[in-house]
Amino acid sequence: MNIVKRFLIIVLVVVCSLAAMAQVDVEARIDSLEMVIGQQTKISLTVKTKEGSQVQFPTFKPQQMITPGVEVVETGPVVTSDVGNGLCSYQRSYTITSFDGRLYYLPPFEVKVGGKAYKTKSLALKVLDIPVDTTNVEKFFGPKDVQDNPFLWSDWSVVFWFSLLMLLTGAATLYLYLRLRDNKPVVAHIRIVKRLLPHQKAMKRIEEIKAEKMVSSENQKEYYTRLTETLRKYIEERYGFRAMEMTSSEIIDRLTETQDRQALDELRALFQTADLVKFAKYSTLINENDMNLVNAIEFINKTKLENQQEEVVEKPQLTEEEERSVKERRVLKTTIWAFAAVSAAIMVYVVYSLYQLLT
Repeated sequence: MNIVKRFLIIVLVVVCSLAAMAQVDVEARIDSLEMVIGQQTKISLTVKTKEGSQVQFPTFKPQQMITPGVEVVETGPVVTSDVGNGLCSYQRSYTITSFDGRLYYLPPFEVKVGGKAYKTKSLALKVLDIPVDTTNVEKFFGPKDVQDNPFLWSDWSVVFWFSLLMLLTGAATLYLYLRLRDNKPVVAHIRIVKRLLPHQKAMKRIEEIKAEKMVSSENQKEYYTRLTETLRKYIEERYGFRAMEMTSSEIIDRLTETQDRQALDELRALFQTADLVKFAKYSTLINENDMNLVNAIEFINKTKLENQQEEVVEKPQLTEEEERSVKERRVLKTTIWAFAAVSAAIMVYVVYSLYQLLT
């Protein structure tokens, strides 16, 4: 029996808890039952229900009538608070007003909780008229004639001080302009120089070697020295690595990644012949010298880049005093423009303020 009693008690507690959690309490309250025409008061809707329930309050647009003669001024946000035991309180306020003095009946508000509609109690609002004594008309003053307003320093002080500030900024702008005019600008002439491309320089040196008839000269060491130096300078300018400081084999290894093997074989043979002549006192024949010269020309023609910029813009180097003068003029120009903009803005404000005061 004790077990049965305990079971019944537990079931009763659970049922009561579920009933309490399922309970929905909707209440409407007005801050003031009476108000004067044009005043405002608030209606508060409060819903107590299970936490997490979906609550939908009535919505009103501004100036929408709740009942004829009573309109909504503003709808407040929904405020949520925990009241314990798994219940939550939802509250929203509505600011209302009226411009007709009489007693109003406010119909019940409908609130939906979990899709189910619940209605509040109806409210009453009494709007009071302002009493006017129409028997003693003499105490009311009649209309007045148009009169001139007295001069008030408070109305003109802002315009005065801004006008003074405009004059000061204008004077500062003029002073800085005169300084800029007296400080003569630094005239730096930019030259456009036409430069020779790497393959053009190399071909020019080869033409000089031809003109000096070094191919048939007995001084083969000087001939191969000038020919290889021409190729080294061309390769350095064309490919961008220090060929003048590298050995012949290092140059060939560096070019292997970018050139075809046949062209490099001819260039390698040329460098090997030049090294033998310069360091091993090797003697070559005239036709061998001609062949090496032709190979050098063919290598240049195969690897040249013709779509390069041939004109270079050279900017002159300014002295320290000239650079300081350029910076000073730049600062003066920026400051002049800033003061001019401020002066223009102040002038517009002063003119607008004067128009407002005079009209």
